[in-house]
Amino acid sequence: MAALGLFGDMPTLILDPPPAGLEELLEQRRRMGADRHDEVWEGVYHMVPGPNAPHSFAAQQLAVLLDAPARAAGLHVSLEFNVGLDKDNYRVPDLGVHRERRTGVWIPTAAIVVEILSPTDEAWQKLPFYAERGVDELVFVDPATRSVTWMALGKGDYRPVDRSQLIDLGASELAERIDWPPE
Repeated sequence: MAALGLFGDMPTLILDPPPAGLEELLEQRRRMGADRHDEVWEGVYHMVPGPNAPHSFAAQQLAVLLDAPARAAGLHVSLEFNVGLDKDNYRVPDLGVHRERRTGVWIPTAAIVVEILSPTDEAWQKLPFYAERGVDELVFVDPATRSVTWMALGKGDYRPVDRSQLIDLGASELAERIDWPPE
């Protein structure tokens, strides 16, 4: 079974057996690098489109804005990475703040995960997965509403917080520093 967004904004689920041409499509996406945001949710493949322009500009700024506070706390900022243990269940957030630099394809957890919201985004549905993986804090950035939501893990689920407990930065301060795209 594979969950694919083949028809514009409409999520698409293709039941096994896969249709003719699906493997070729996936291989073509791999060769072109178009699959770098794709995810597997408990064995279900999510074909994720590349980021739109506001998403991309926000990602670049967030990497810069998070770097100094992360370094001051002895942490490390990365761009998108695979949160998970293997190819059968992983997510690809836009940025991460890590306690240590790791090598390899699979990163089991992160101190902070940043998700930049795009139309038809599934980021809010990832909270249980991130909690299972022990991600301490989540930051949701929405270019459409020019807002930042910071959440901290406590007792198994996430609650909104004003400031990070790991770095010297908060949601409103971060939102004020972002050069948001034109409306």
